Amino acid sequence: MLKRADILLMAFCTGLIVANIYYCQPLVILVAKDFNLTESYAGRITYLTQIGYALGLFLLVPLGDMFERKKQILVITGLAILALLVAAVSKTFFLLEIASVLIGACSIVPQLILPLAANLSSDENRGANIGMIMSGLLVGILASRAVSGSIGFWLGWRAVYFMAAGICALLIALMAKRFPQSYPAFKGSYKELMTSMFSYIKTQPALRETSIINFLAFAIISAFWTTMVLFLANPPFSFQTLQIGLFGIAGAAGALAAPLVGKLSDGNNPRKNLMIGFILQIISIALFYFTGNHLYLFVIGIVLIDIGQQAIHVTNQTRIYTLIPEARNRLNTIFMSVSFIGASCGSALGLYLWDKGGWNLFCYGMAGIIVLNTLIYQFYGNKKF
Repeated sequence: MLKRADILLMAFCTGLIVANIYYCQPLVILVAKDFNLTESYAGRITYLTQIGYALGLFLLVPLGDMFERKKQILVITGLAILALLVAAVSKTFFLLEIASVLIGACSIVPQLILPLAANLSSDENRGANIGMIMSGLLVGILASRAVSGSIGFWLGWRAVYFMAAGICALLIALMAKRFPQSYPAFKGSYKELMTSMFSYIKTQPALRETSIINFLAFAIISAFWTTMVLFLANPPFSFQTLQIGLFGIAGAAGALAAPLVGKLSDGNNPRKNLMIGFILQIISIALFYFTGNHLYLFVIGIVLIDIGQQAIHVTNQTRIYTLIPEARNRLNTIFMSVSFIGASCGSALGLYLWDKGGWNLFCYGMAGIIVLNTLIYQFYGNKKF
């Protein structure tokens, strides 16, 4: 059984490793200048990193149901160090693109830690423990943007990747000493392991619902954090990388909401949290649309969109962990792979909408996705399986 200190340590490691995926977002402007590219083209590294993450989720996370999880966590973190160093020394944008995919693929450790925690938690504490670790994950996401923007401004974008590699090296030593071991029950081959996932998609309607809803929710949040860099870098604000990165701190309220959402998700009707998330998302998009020169509306919108995202994500993740205990890594693979495909699609869509119609068109597009997600929620709520 996990102690509170174990959960806090897992949350700490999760936050620092997941940050690898998001360091690149405030750096887009600096990378564009370094390689003499347009900002929207340089933004490709944001969704390539997310595509790599989705690939890593699909190919590597299922192995947690087959091999000892602690060893897998240490090996993959070591590979992440190599990928970060390749990014730091890239002489061409093409090499940086390749490194971005590898960074994403090797930063899936949080999705190994979460099933590990779920497997070692009691039924009555599982949602709360997942919420606590998700708090660490969200803090890592938000802090990564602020830290990346600051270090990138003062020392250059390459220094950010060197720093991330150093952090991962320290975490390997910490996790090797403190993480508990967890041996899975699956005894089949890798082919059987992967094949079994598709049967879960067919037989588990709750898995289908949570995955589809998370796909769209991740598309929204990822589109926002990618496109807001361009929005703030252009008139009327014309902010620099340092200033843009600091906006990540505004979303910290979402991290505070995650444990509460986790506890609520342990109740009898966790789906109600999803509607709360949709409402918070649509309010945030309205605030973004009417921001104009009023940055306080923008900051409030950031707080609400991150809380809304946590309401949706933590609730859905808690739900899938209750379905088939012996297959938690595979269920998490399906759920998070679909989620991060949504994230990569959202980043690409956000850049496209920005190019075609600026911030207003971006807000229209995001509002449409929220409405679609609400309709899907209603469809599954009314359907009898």
